[in-house]
Amino acid sequence: MFIINCENLSIGYKDKVILKNLNFSIGENDYLYIIGENGSGKSTLIKSLLKLLKPISGKIDYCAGLKSKEIGYLPQQSSIQRDFPASVEEIVLSGSINRLGLKPFYTPKNKKKARHNMELMKIEDIKNESYQNLSGGQQQRVLLARALTSGSKALLLDEPVTGLDPIAASDMYSLIETINKEYRIAVIMVSHDMNAALKYATHILHLANDEVFFGTVDQYRNSEIHKRFYGGGIYE
Repeated sequence: MFIINCENLSIGYKDKVILKNLNFSIGENDYLYIIGENGSGKSTLIKSLLKLLKPISGKIDYCAGLKSKEIGYLPQQSSIQRDFPASVEEIVLSGSINRLGLKPFYTPKNKKKARHNMELMKIEDIKNESYQNLSGGQQQRVLLARALTSGSKALLLDEPVTGLDPIAASDMYSLIETINKEYRIAVIMVSHDMNAALKYATHILHLANDEVFFGTVDQYRNSEIHKRFYGGGIYE
């Protein structure tokens, strides 16, 4: 069952079209990699999927009862975010803010979910540590736990392993795979890591200026766009 459906979608800013006539769907348990060169429109598409940017034409439909507050988002980190002076627990719990409504305080349910996600990300033992004192890998685990606390049906991850060493990056990929397969949460990831895309994804959306590919990983392996951009087999 699809949870997000994009039909004849054209997106951009004011009268400037960045991407046009996109057609793709994301299923409940899909793991979609969005790849493409810098400037190909990946960031614009993210904003559109989060409904922060209105389509120029076409539509983005949330299906199967999906609500915007059920989509967790992990943006690229900035240097300011890395120095944020809050505890691990405070940051993870802040993922519940969009669920509070008019209530001024976190509920026991909010706190229980935050604790569960800290345990899942293996950061429960550092919940009282200051975020700014953590390693890059630990910080990304905290932000992923926060995104999970925010979203229960889908995660949108923007370059989640950028800046991490190979071991921390591998750990992050394993955690994301667990979230997708064991917890059956759809994952939409923007990445330049083709090895990871071919290993973990169920579907790939490749943006290349006026050319767009969407399909399964096997279909992508055999596509002309893959052969042209990646030499067809280099990343096998």
